[in-house]
Amino acid sequence: MEKIIYFWDHITTGQRVLTIIAPLIFFWLLEYIIPLFYFDKKYKKIRHTGVNLLFLSTTLILNLILGVATVAVASWTTNHQIGVLNWIAMPLWLQVLVMLFVMDLFAQYIPHYLMHKIKFLWRFHVVHHSDTHVDVSTGTRHHPGEWLLRESFTIVGIIIMGVPVGLYFMHRSFQALFTYFNHANISLPKWLDRTIGLVFVSPDMHKFHHHDKRPWTDMNFANSFSIWDRLFGTLVYDDTNKIQYGIDTLDGKFDENIGFQMKVPFDYSLLVSKPTIEE
Repeated sequence: MEKIIYFWDHITTGQRVLTIIAPLIFFWLLEYIIPLFYFDKKYKKIRHTGVNLLFLSTTLILNLILGVATVAVASWTTNHQIGVLNWIAMPLWLQVLVMLFVMDLFAQYIPHYLMHKIKFLWRFHVVHHSDTHVDVSTGTRHHPGEWLLRESFTIVGIIIMGVPVGLYFMHRSFQALFTYFNHANISLPKWLDRTIGLVFVSPDMHKFHHHDKRPWTDMNFANSFSIWDRLFGTLVYDDTNKIQYGIDTLDGKFDENIGFQMKVPFDYSLLVSKPTIEE
């Protein structure tokens, strides 16, 4: 465990990029082999990936600025011995487990839940849900305004937990891995998917969150640990053949129109106020 921590404490920029890009490429290729859905003719995998990566490019500057701020906060918690990990003695392996588990709550579940419950925040998050062909690249599809909220809650979690810089980098790569895993258009044996879902968020599990209507749209908020959804009563699991991607608050014809999507949070006429509740 000490060697693992040493790696993350001394990780280079290139290594950090690799830990994020490698799983994206892996699951992108795996989608060719074991796809969950064979999409309609509108779906062109390479073009679709390019569009979603353009969404990612719109957040790069914001990520850089917020990333520097977050690293500074993580260093501050270590230097001043702030947070749970600094106040409660525990084995190193338990520190890592607790950090990954609790940071999934602060960095993923809470802001994700709020984006579905607060109308103003939903207008930013709907860009992610507007993808009508969910695949691994959908995990990179976010409006810059959404990143601002997510990273703000990440900083709150770092302060409460006292996450050092190395473990913060581990957390980011861990979350990226599950983001790509959950969004990937891959079909696992149902028994395996359900078994994974007892502790972690499985691919099928997250796909229900991308259904175009309530109540499924407002379920399965966690990114890594399904335990949070089980604990807060927001877990759903059903037949994936019932899933229809997209969101019924937005016209699916413009799901790959970046200019249209970027305007959505600021032009209320483009968005229906509430999704339909499916009977």
